[in-house]
Amino acid sequence: MRILVIEDNRDILANVMDYLQLKGYTVDCAQDGVSGLHLAVSEHYDLIVLDIMLPGMDGYQLCQRLREDAGRDTPIIMLTARDALDDRLKGLKVGADDYLPKPFALSELVARIEAILRRSSGGGRHRLEVGDLSYDLDTLQVSRAGKALKLNPVGLKLLEVLMRKSPAVIRRTVLEEALWGDELPDSDSLRSHIHQLRQIVDKPFETPLIHTVHGVGYSLSEPAQ
Repeated sequence: MRILVIEDNRDILANVMDYLQLKGYTVDCAQDGVSGLHLAVSEHYDLIVLDIMLPGMDGYQLCQRLREDAGRDTPIIMLTARDALDDRLKGLKVGADDYLPKPFALSELVARIEAILRRSSGGGRHRLEVGDLSYDLDTLQVSRAGKALKLNPVGLKLLEVLMRKSPAVIRRTVLEEALWGDELPDSDSLRSHIHQLRQIVDKPFETPLIHTVHGVGYSLSEPAQ
């Protein structure tokens, strides 16, 4: 799981990053709102830990832009010393999923992260659908336009990542990490698996769903109307 921490207090940032890494998470960070928004939009994260009082752009603005302008539904936990009811409500209204007042115990932060990730990964999203493509995560059955498709385990994992983040572009490095973790194969393996996936998901059908963004990565989405 990959987490982005956006926090301008260096001590808090260092403590949170160290603790999350000890818990097995991959962690990136930003210390201002503009840099944080750029990372949140250009990279794939499973969750964002977001401070409200940030230089450049505060957490409320960042959250709102991420939801409304970028259309991202990445879960967000807001951190702040401002614990008034109106502040909490404002954070939830702009799209935050949870709210943790400072000071907080790192163990509580991790417990909240785990709860949100459980909900977002298992809270009823047992079927992924993009256009006429459907993937039942319980039965591992994939179909397009009512026709059953047969994929190998790597193809199923690759399809799941692409469909969960549709229509976002996912960087090659993120896909490689999702498929193989730290034990990366040779540089052509991802391209080979994308080709195999296209042969099954796209080639027999009129409209392609898998798209290459040269120099960046891949996306799975319906073509723009």
